[in-house]
Amino acid sequence: MLESPMGNSYAGQLRTTRFEEVLHNSIEASLRSNTVVPRPVFSQLYLETEQAPAHDGRTENEDEDDEDALESNTPPMQYQMKPPPEGCCTTDGFCQAGRDLRLPSLALDPLDVPPGFMLVGVKSPSLPETLLVCAVDCRFLPDERGRNALLGFSGNCVGCGERGFSYFTEFSNHINLKLCTQPKKQKHLRYHLHRNSQGVLVRGAPICWRGQDGRARPAGSGPSEGHGTADEQPPSLVPHTPAASHVDPPVVQHVAEPHASLLNGSHPPSIIQPVPGRPSAPATHANAGPPKKRHKGWSPESTSNSLTEGAAKPLPSSSAASTLSASSGTTNGARSDAAALLGSSQGSSAPLSPPDLSVAVPDQLLHTCRLQPVVFKGHGPLPQLTGNVSEVLVSSLLQSCYLTSQTLPHVYQHYGPSPIQPLSTEMQILLTVYYLVQLGPDQVPLIEDLEQIFMRSWRESHLSEIRQFQQPQTPITQGRPFGIETSLSLPGLPQPLSLPPQSQQPVTPHQLPWLAQLAASSCGEGVVVLGEHVGSLAQGLHQTFCRLMDGRLENTNYVVVIVTTPGRETQSCVVVTGKHQCRALAENMFSPSDGLKEINHQLSTGAAQELIHYCNSLGPDGDMDSLLDSATVDSSEPSPLSSSQSSEDSGPKDTHSPKVSHTQCSKCSPGPKETPASPRETCSEFSVQWHEVRPIQLAVARKLLSHVCAIADSSTQNLDLGSFDRISFLILVPPSEVTFQQTVLHLWNSGVLQELGSLDLGCVSQREAERYVVKMDQRAQARIDSLIQEAHSNSYTLYILVHDHAHWDMSSASHSSPDSGLGLVDQLLNSRQVREAPNILILHVTSFPFALQTQFTRISPYNEIHWPSAFSNDVDLYHERTRYFGVSELLDSTRSGSSLPLMRYDSSFESMSSALEERFPKLHSAVIRTTVLIQHYCVALMAASGRIGGSDSLHKHTSVETLEIVQSLLTAAQQCPTHHGHMVLLRIPSLALAAWAHRRLSRVRRQLGLEEAFEIILGNPSQALNVGQSFTDQIKTWLKIQDGAWVPHTYLELEALPCILILSGAEPLGESMPRSLKYCDLRVISCSYLQRTTLEQELGLAAYLVRAESRPPHNPGPGSDLLESDAEKLSSTDNEEEDGQENGSPLSSSQQLQSLATDTGASDGLPAQSSRSPIVPKGTTDTKSPSKSQTHPQPLVQSHPTPTHLQPHAPALPSSQPPPQQQFPSQTQPSHPHAPPPAPSRAHHSKSSSSDSSSPRASSPYVSCSWARGVSRPPSVLLPRALYDIITAGDSSGLPRCTSFLPHMSVAWASSFRPLLSKMMTCTEQSLYYRQWTVPRSHHMDSSNRTEGRSDNFHPRRLLLSGPPQVGKTGAYLHFLGILSRMLIRLMEVDIYDEEDINYSLPSDVVQHHQPSAPWPKPDIVRTMPFDYSIHDPKYDDISTVYCPGYIPGAEENLVRKEDVYLRRRTSRIKLSKYAAYNTYHHCEQCHQYLGFNPRYQMYESTLHAFTFTHLLLGEEIQLYFIIPKSKEHYFSFSQPGGQLESMRLPLTSDWSPDCIKSPIFTPTTGRHEHGLFNLYHAMDGASHLHILVVKEYEMAVYKKYWPNHIMLVLPTIFNTAGIGAAHFLIKELSYHNLELERSRQLEGGGPAGDVWPFIVLADDSCVMWNAVDLDARSATVEHAVSLKQVLQHMEACPDLAHYGLCGIRKWSSRGFAGIRQREPFSRGHLHDFLLLNVDRSQNTQYDQNRFTCHDVDFTLRLHSAGLLVCRFNRFSVMKKQVAIGGYRTFIIKTKMTDVPTSVGPSQYVCAPDSKHLFLATPAQLLLEKYLQHTSQKLFPLSTKNYTHPVLSVDCYFNLGPEVTVCFMSSRPHSVNIGSAGLLFSGLLLCFADSSVTPGFLKQFSFLKGATLCVIGADRSSLRQAVGRLELEEEWRFRLSDEFQTANAKEDRPLFFLTGKHI
Repeated sequence: MLESPMGNSYAGQLRTTRFEEVLHNSIEASLRSNTVVPRPVFSQLYLETEQAPAHDGRTENEDEDDEDALESNTPPMQYQMKPPPEGCCTTDGFCQAGRDLRLPSLALDPLDVPPGFMLVGVKSPSLPETLLVCAVDCRFLPDERGRNALLGFSGNCVGCGERGFSYFTEFSNHINLKLCTQPKKQKHLRYHLHRNSQGVLVRGAPICWRGQDGRARPAGSGPSEGHGTADEQPPSLVPHTPAASHVDPPVVQHVAEPHASLLNGSHPPSIIQPVPGRPSAPATHANAGPPKKRHKGWSPESTSNSLTEGAAKPLPSSSAASTLSASSGTTNGARSDAAALLGSSQGSSAPLSPPDLSVAVPDQLLHTCRLQPVVFKGHGPLPQLTGNVSEVLVSSLLQSCYLTSQTLPHVYQHYGPSPIQPLSTEMQILLTVYYLVQLGPDQVPLIEDLEQIFMRSWRESHLSEIRQFQQPQTPITQGRPFGIETSLSLPGLPQPLSLPPQSQQPVTPHQLPWLAQLAASSCGEGVVVLGEHVGSLAQGLHQTFCRLMDGRLENTNYVVVIVTTPGRETQSCVVVTGKHQCRALAENMFSPSDGLKEINHQLSTGAAQELIHYCNSLGPDGDMDSLLDSATVDSSEPSPLSSSQSSEDSGPKDTHSPKVSHTQCSKCSPGPKETPASPRETCSEFSVQWHEVRPIQLAVARKLLSHVCAIADSSTQNLDLGSFDRISFLILVPPSEVTFQQTVLHLWNSGVLQELGSLDLGCVSQREAERYVVKMDQRAQARIDSLIQEAHSNSYTLYILVHDHAHWDMSSASHSSPDSGLGLVDQLLNSRQVREAPNILILHVTSFPFALQTQFTRISPYNEIHWPSAFSNDVDLYHERTRYFGVSELLDSTRSGSSLPLMRYDSSFESMSSALEERFPKLHSAVIRTTVLIQHYCVALMAASGRIGGSDSLHKHTSVETLEIVQSLLTAAQQCPTHHGHMVLLRIPSLALAAWAHRRLSRVRRQLGLEEAFEIILGNPSQALNVGQSFTDQIKTWLKIQDGAWVPHTYLELEALPCILILSGAEPLGESMPRSLKYCDLRVISCSYLQRTTLEQELGLAAYLVRAESRPPHNPGPGSDLLESDAEKLSSTDNEEEDGQENGSPLSSSQQLQSLATDTGASDGLPAQSSRSPIVPKGTTDTKSPSKSQTHPQPLVQSHPTPTHLQPHAPALPSSQPPPQQQFPSQTQPSHPHAPPPAPSRAHHSKSSSSDSSSPRASSPYVSCSWARGVSRPPSVLLPRALYDIITAGDSSGLPRCTSFLPHMSVAWASSFRPLLSKMMTCTEQSLYYRQWTVPRSHHMDSSNRTEGRSDNFHPRRLLLSGPPQVGKTGAYLHFLGILSRMLIRLMEVDIYDEEDINYSLPSDVVQHHQPSAPWPKPDIVRTMPFDYSIHDPKYDDISTVYCPGYIPGAEENLVRKEDVYLRRRTSRIKLSKYAAYNTYHHCEQCHQYLGFNPRYQMYESTLHAFTFTHLLLGEEIQLYFIIPKSKEHYFSFSQPGGQLESMRLPLTSDWSPDCIKSPIFTPTTGRHEHGLFNLYHAMDGASHLHILVVKEYEMAVYKKYWPNHIMLVLPTIFNTAGIGAAHFLIKELSYHNLELERSRQLEGGGPAGDVWPFIVLADDSCVMWNAVDLDARSATVEHAVSLKQVLQHMEACPDLAHYGLCGIRKWSSRGFAGIRQREPFSRGHLHDFLLLNVDRSQNTQYDQNRFTCHDVDFTLRLHSAGLLVCRFNRFSVMKKQVAIGGYRTFIIKTKMTDVPTSVGPSQYVCAPDSKHLFLATPAQLLLEKYLQHTSQKLFPLSTKNYTHPVLSVDCYFNLGPEVTVCFMSSRPHSVNIGSAGLLFSGLLLCFADSSVTPGFLKQFSFLKGATLCVIGADRSSLRQAVGRLELEEEWRFRLSDEFQTANAKEDRPLFFLTGKHI
């Protein structure tokens, strides 16, 4: 009957049959249904549910057809295609004749199109990526308005040319569409095709198969049934819930509580609510759609078995919270123009209307209607309101939402062939009506929700264009922040009408009123649309006011006025007329400060007195006060407690016996003033520890330190850590006295002040620590000014400004009044002096960093540190003993389904508050709710005290939640011998209300005689803590404090004190709560300001650290990824060392909650109902508990302690194990499916500090102390119902809804067209999200932080530490200050080798050669001094001793164990003197020019100069390279400027300058380009000097990069693998060659040739400082630091220096030179590390170029034997820094086969010649040296530990290991040798024996029988020649097997050696 395509039934007319069918079904369904709102007819007709799951991020409704959804909900009949003829083509994209029909193939082909036909694109299901081309008769296609298409079909195939297809079925077979459903032209003829300007055939506009006049189907739609295909179906009205926009589904689902108030659309769509009257987790059932065919039996009760799109699709891409949220009023005062009182906002968006369009507001409107209507401006100018305007509120929020939703980002404005269009005015109005229709009777509209709906509708209508636009940009990955995701469903939001991308208007103005009324008709009178007969907005408003006054809008919440005058723009406005909605919106219009002022005004004017009197009259006898007066008792009498508490050990028999219970309580509970008189009365469970730093705090502190080091290490020179020698700091806290004292307490206990040395300055008390902490009030200015002055004058001190609770004051100083106290942070921290001071570092610390993460932020994203997760897959990375329980875990507890949630609301309280709000419309809701709450507490106290007769009658005048709190408070102290109890936190933001509540509760407590039972504390931020003396004494006893004057200053010190803390103030200011906090009562906090920061910081009061051991061992607990305040995940970009999930809480899963949970009352003696009853909705029919439990709670049976055998995990749960559930009497079984979790005990005294506390001892499974049981579980949180619904609602990504609200009142969204936050985002990604999508408002302190032409304006020395509330950030940053201070001290210190000299034996006759005070040695005297052959340098404690006739080794000598060789050498930490040498990490202002940062010279300005010279030993010409910076060219002479390098200039001996060093300094180095100490600027004390780095060729580039202003001497390529001997050899020979060149140059210049300075300095690259000994005959020797300049100038000034071949200084030791009086100021012996070499005198003695080890010992011995004087200046010493990296002693032995170092033993370093052996890729000389060192015991067996029979080594010294002694003899004529008469040698070592070694020379020595000979040569033939020439075979026996070679391949030139035995 209804099968005709819609294209042929004019779209402007609703067909009667379809409309009647839907209307009939809707009425029938609503009659059967028990929901408030029936399914709107409108949605059944036009807005059907989209149920297509997503694939790869694409929804199936794009370009794909949900064909089976067309006709029925039943599975479709399979369409049987006619089989194709045999032999024809069946390829997709080709016709049966085999011709290609695909658009890309035919794009350039000329096609034959008959007249009256047009080319059309056909969509083939098998080729979704392209179109097929066909020609279709125009008459069978609709026009551009979707009309006038004839039934039927006529088309041609453009491929094969066949014409005349008159059936679409036949044609679809021909073109191989291969359909599985009935072919329909409307589904497959999709696009017009046309040729573009280049003549290419391209896709054009979609074919408009639907009309535009209200049907609002997308273009290209199919049949007319109103059940479009998935492609053309309008978006579902049960969309995917965005994080911040929950709107109810089109049908409010049938929940068990018909009257449950659904605030702010928090219900996700779900058919079956798991908890009656309470929102469930995101729904898993889609809303079932309307009937697909007639009489299918669909009704709203039927459930759909398909998943919602929420379960299948990724989250939507637009965020939910708008720039101005209706819920947040003026966005907290930030934009008063957006929603203001009438007088200030009239005409803010348009010129004032003419007077004839004004509207008079009726008098007595508020009195008559008991409400103050709110008018939302919409489209068009609002008429002028006159008359009683004070009783009407006007808001432009809706108008702003409309405007932002129509302001497209520039990126979309000119996209593609036709621009993307924003939503039309009509569509916005229609969607607004539909949104209002869906709101429940108690819900308040949220602009965020509406904005989400608009965004989704727009995105739906332009899906394909947006997706195409996105593809070339960032790849779309699910859950990543940037790019617009393609998911299109938002459960909880209506699926808006889709726009055809190129259509003009989806809804025409004349259809709009009718469609809006149709939509509104489904909700009865809830929404009234005035549109059809309204000529202007003024007329509509007038009608609205008239109806209001007449009482005709009693049941109406919203009136929508629509004006659609032909020829004019559509106009609209919305008038809110619901009492609840008007009150909420009116209060939202106050800024937070204005709201508090209004409350104060109402209290001060007495407006609240009537309410208070009314509440008092609600008592049992009509007068609460008289009841109280009758109960006033003598305060000395102990207070009997109510019947519902029984003592700890009372059994079931006491349950119904109030008198017994009273008696027991009275007898067994001493008053709090009684202190424990005996040990048995002490509480063994109580323990408090203050000082521990938790491992995770240590990790965060180190992470902070690494970020500071990263700033210092960067090339920007923004922080020079090396220039600071100490730190100072100032901690800025909000103006809260408790926060201030709390920070002082943590600071004092952290030990940081002691570390910084502040104690020396007189910091001897905690009071002294207060000067390091500053409250940000008016007095802070002077303190920070003084710090700035200090920083300016102390450039060597690093000042750290810690801005704690940094989100508190974001105000710009220029926008804040001086008396407001705001803007101080901006004024002080962002001042130019602080910004530009190079020694001030700012650390912002906050739990809510969002306001600091905007587009104009001053903090680099690289300088953000996020609190890490401490858990990863149940593996504790930090060995944390505590686990954090925060907002995510609170939310998890609401979803656990098996225990009473820790976060809940109180329905009894809510219903009473709502009733009173209607009765007192003029009073602020905060006044009403606070009054009700305090009334509940007072009644509960009366009931629980037992002082009032007939206590049971009192129960109905309070809520069960409040009664439980009060009873628990009173009972707790009774159960502990020392009266430990717990805290109840009552949060009342208004100071005036809090003060009133404090007075009221205190009076009731006094009249009930409970003054000693618990304390009532008023927490005022501006006042110090005030606790009664008796309670102070109790705390002092518990904390063992002896100071008589001590009083508590922080809430942390109230640990275990039974008390009610009334915390006031507009927002919490960082106060930490004690572990004894058990109830966090937030029932009266404001629901108006829905920003993420505001909500999270209120919930953060309940954040808790629980003991990790309390976690069930079997469940890892993945945790929730809620908030930025949670920790980082694995993929975090800035937490390399942290793994793990965010917040992997011990209680984050329902299983853990189950395993930990029990009814709170079970352990604390509370009513069995505890908090279950208030949560049972009033109308619930399936409640299992007796209904009277609402008002008459039954006393609880106190279960006996659980037997031990029932608790296998008792040791793992030190806190109380609850009694099993089965011990409850049946009547107390919970009616609610939740039980409260005792969270694991919190092992942390201060939750935001460095303190830690051990948990109660697990001495028994059931401890008697209520406090000890309490610390094992987090506090319970009571919220307003409105906030509860918002916070617990989540979107499909699992994020709580509040995360997508505006992050802070001082920022705004950058665009409505933004993606949503994703559950998968790390903290770093969330930061980047906010940095992209939020901008600071004009009053934000960062709003001025913009610089033209720069993409960022980050402050380089500013860091941000963020972490969840009360997790321990204070302790972390205090520890950071400590380790930063230690690091700076360490930076000023180095590890110096500090070893005693070895091989010393004082001779018996001490001869003093020089006077101790002699400044210089005298050559004549030095020649008479004996040469000390012994090696004293401790680095050589593992080498062979050199034989010395007078030396007798001590008993302990030569006992070096082999393993000792590898032990770390002894070092000392020494602070650097001002004359130290530095590595590349040091850069101070003075060094800049020295290091090459001179503006005159570019860093790269240096030239490479070749230098060639010949040396006999090298056998060939050697070419060296000098790299000479431009600034150092004056040290060299060139043939001409820029020409050939000729020589290095040398001074004359006669030259002397006080600021000049004559000797060139050569430093050979390898592998130490960063760590070598080449910066001699400070060491030289500014003196001019020539310093040359000697580097290997392959390291040239890296050394040049790090030391651009140093001269480099580059060794030849052949020396790349050489050792230190080669470097020294080349330096010495080059220097001598240069000396001759300079002498020649002097001769040419007419000067004396012999006067050129012949000395050079050879310095090790680890020489760091130099010292000199002060010699004073009357006192001990004193060693002090001197400059290298002083050392060298003193040595160079020696009158007879030219007589010496080599001079040096000793190595420093802290103990080594104490006996300097007995020691010579000069000595002859071995010199190391720092040498002054006379290259002229030592011309004929060379360094051995082949040597790797002991080259200096070998050289000194040969130099001495050549008769040259060697002198050590003992007055000076050199300190050598331990540098673990690089150096010439680093040798790697690796095989030829692989580059990987392998473990090859020393015995494998040699092999027999011509043998097959593993060859090594190591120089032959090194293998030989190492072989001789490690195997000498085998080679010279007679020499081992035989000092008197050494091995004779001729002309060289080799290390034969520490157990062998070597006797050095020179064969050169006239050489100086020791006398060998009578000496028997145990071996002979000949290495490369030259002609000076003769048989006669060898025959003068005697050898032991069996002594070993070892002859070393370059090849086998030279070995044989040496044996023959030296006639060795006469005295030595050789064997063929005694010939060896080093394990080198032939091309690597192995060395050979021959061994023999003495005959």
